[in-house]
Amino acid sequence: MTLGSGGSSVVVPRNFRLLEELERGEKGIGDGTVSYGMDDGDDIYMRSWTGTIIGPHNTVHEGRIYQLKLFCDKDYPEKSPTVRFHSRINMTCVNHETGVVEPKKFGLLSNWDREYTMEDILTQLKKEMASPHNRKLVQPPEGTYF
Repeated sequence: MTLGSGGSSVVVPRNFRLLEELERGEKGIGDGTVSYGMDDGDDIYMRSWTGTIIGPHNTVHEGRIYQLKLFCDKDYPEKSPTVRFHSRINMTCVNHETGVVEPKKFGLLSNWDREYTMEDILTQLKKEMASPHNRKLVQPPEGTYF
C-alpha cells in the first residue's frame, strides 16, 4: 500500500502492512468462508501465518475446510509469501507431494504485486477450487494432511 497525494507516494513499512492485514484477518473476510491470522503470536517478525478456506458450493470441495500455511519472509510484500496447503488437496496449482502452491501455476503468485494481500491469495485459491479444471477432481480423504 502506498500513501500520498499528487506525484509523491510513501511506501508503507512491512510491519505496518502486516499489522493491517492481521486486523482485517481477525475481523473476518467477506462471507466468512476465508480467514487468516498469525500462526505464532510471539513471532515479532510476523512471518508465519495460517489460513482457512471453506470449499466453494457445487464443487467436490463443498463443505470441506482446508488449512494453509503462509510464510511472509523479510522481503514481503515486495515478494509473495510462500503458500502451502496443510490439508491434502488435489488442485492443478498445488504440488501433490508437498502441498506447496506453485507460483508458476497460480497467476496471483507468478504476477505478484506489492498491493496484493494474503486475503487476495486465499480468495483467489477459493475461486481456483471452483474453476472448471479443479471443481470435479477426485480429492484425498478429508482430514488427511501433507
